[in-house]
Amino acid sequence: MDLGLRDTVCLVTGSTGGIGLETARLLAEEGARVATTGRRREPPCVGEALHVAADLARPGEPERLVREVEEEVGPVEVLVNNVGLAVQRSFEEVTDAEWEEVWQLNVMSYVRAIRAVLPGMRERRRGVIVNVSSTAGKRPSTSMPDYTVTKAAVLSLSRLVADLYAKDGVRCNAVAPGPTATAAWLGEGGLADQQAARTGKTRDEVLAAVGAGRPLGRLAEPEEIAAVIAFLCSPRSSYVTGAAWSADGGTVPIII
Repeated sequence: MDLGLRDTVCLVTGSTGGIGLETARLLAEEGARVATTGRRREPPCVGEALHVAADLARPGEPERLVREVEEEVGPVEVLVNNVGLAVQRSFEEVTDAEWEEVWQLNVMSYVRAIRAVLPGMRERRRGVIVNVSSTAGKRPSTSMPDYTVTKAAVLSLSRLVADLYAKDGVRCNAVAPGPTATAAWLGEGGLADQQAARTGKTRDEVLAAVGAGRPLGRLAEPEEIAAVIAFLCSPRSSYVTGAAWSADGGTVPIII
């Protein structure tokens, strides 16, 4: 299916690996002009039109990112907010500084990037924003309290932006993935290793249990989440806004 994204300027944050990388790759394959970004200076080489190294947890960096993309590639027509941080720890363990660190990256980077693209989108009376949340935003994960709270905030932010700017032709949706086979889970020191250390299980036992906890019986592949994001970015989803699409293998047993 042609998603109708050819020559559309798309900015994907957190796009040097995982879901963001696969989203950038898929959008580029659809003919979009894709800008990628991450803390790494090396571009992911997915056919992107531009790569900008940025630490989006820092005030001013999302705004700088958007300026550079618009100067080098063109007005941002699609924004995918995907950057994020997750660490397994108990509620009592999370310090004020850690709460603030996660809030700045998982929520404020989204807020700042949205604010930066909104004036142009509203002026052109069209634009699409997709925010990557999590199943943890719909059903709290007790082992990742700060992540859970920030991902719930992303769902609320997405609905708020959708309600505020639909009249200006701007659509905003959220995607709520379940556990996905990316470096966040599978990498050395990632969530599987962290959970193994906390529970006394082996890494393989942890991953088997996490997969078995989904009705589909496995972790998602990043390209499966990217496909949902790309659809929501496209004119094919032109009547969808304010939605929180679960892409979680049936993990969260609700119908909204």
